[in-house]
Amino acid sequence: MIAESSHRHISPFLEEVIESAPGGERIVHCLQCGSCGGSCPSGADMEYTPRGVFAMIAANQRDRVLKANTMWCCVSCYFCTTRCPQNIPITEIMYALKRISIAEGIAKSGDGPALARTFTSMVEKFGRSFEFGLASTYYFFNKPTAMLKMGPMGLSMLSRGRLSLIPKKIRQVGQLQAIIKKAKEIGGVS
Repeated sequence: MIAESSHRHISPFLEEVIESAPGGERIVHCLQCGSCGGSCPSGADMEYTPRGVFAMIAANQRDRVLKANTMWCCVSCYFCTTRCPQNIPITEIMYALKRISIAEGIAKSGDGPALARTFTSMVEKFGRSFEFGLASTYYFFNKPTAMLKMGPMGLSMLSRGRLSLIPKKIRQVGQLQAIIKKAKEIGGVS
């Protein structure tokens, strides 16, 4: 349990995030400078920038944070983390928020969680992303009518050699799959 400062109350949600993210205790040093959101290539798509999420975490607005799309828009580029003047592991905190959202069952709906599950499945199977499989699986199971609208673009990409219909596995994909399996066992994920 995180000790409370004599000058500052730590919200239960802030404490949960601190305990869930490696280096999460650095979140209390956020200056609200905005470097994270300004650095983020997905910032415009986020409901709240990371600094907004951090303020809501400190204010114990758990449901609001876990229902936001912010962590699902994170592309794990680490721009925010490398540019943070306080060395806050922002990307790791986004991963922690995803894990909490999944554990709470909040992440069952929405584009971000569905796309993340589809992407993870592709990487586990092939060792890399397979764009055609990723897009077609995601749209088929989540937005079938929108899939029809993607057809002309897909055909155009295919005709220009920009889209492969057959996935390519990395060499020794079995080793990666063994690592993922062990990580899931350690993390208690089925």
